[in-house]
Amino acid sequence: MKICVFGAASNEIDKQYIDRVEEVCKALGERGHELVFGAGANGLMGAAARGMKAGGGKITGVIPEFFRAETIEEIYSECDELIFTETMQERKKTMEDHADAFIVVPGGIGTFEEMFEVLTLKQLGRHSKPIVFYNIAGYYNNLMAFMHHCSDEGFIRRNCHLLYNVTDNNDELIDYIENS
Repeated sequence: MKICVFGAASNEIDKQYIDRVEEVCKALGERGHELVFGAGANGLMGAAARGMKAGGGKITGVIPEFFRAETIEEIYSECDELIFTETMQERKKTMEDHADAFIVVPGGIGTFEEMFEVLTLKQLGRHSKPIVFYNIAGYYNNLMAFMHHCSDEGFIRRNCHLLYNVTDNNDELIDYIENS
């Protein structure tokens, strides 16, 4: 199964996040899964790639050409396949199209934008792929509380919360991805 991981590109984060993402991606690689990701070498993107590589999984990186041309972000050098796109939108669509499932690890604005798009597309019936939030150290607790607040106020349908899973447990995450 090809698993897309959305997450932070920053190294300015607590090491526990990096360690946990490496750990779960190593376990996924050992189970024969592959990684599709934004091709970054740093932060949780780099952690996902290093973990998948350590577990023996194939890695596909997708990154806009201007990232390389403008040295915006260091590209993970051990991708088995590297796809260059023209735009961020094309990057996101390419990752979505290649993926069989999505894991949202802690991240910032870019991660949120990617996550909300795949969640919206699933709500609209454009895909039925599993989406799981890897809630390391309760990172997504406030977002989940806000999403439920939106439901309470009538802005999000209650069944929207059935479109994804939230866990901080590696075994639960892998089970959800493999059996959803």
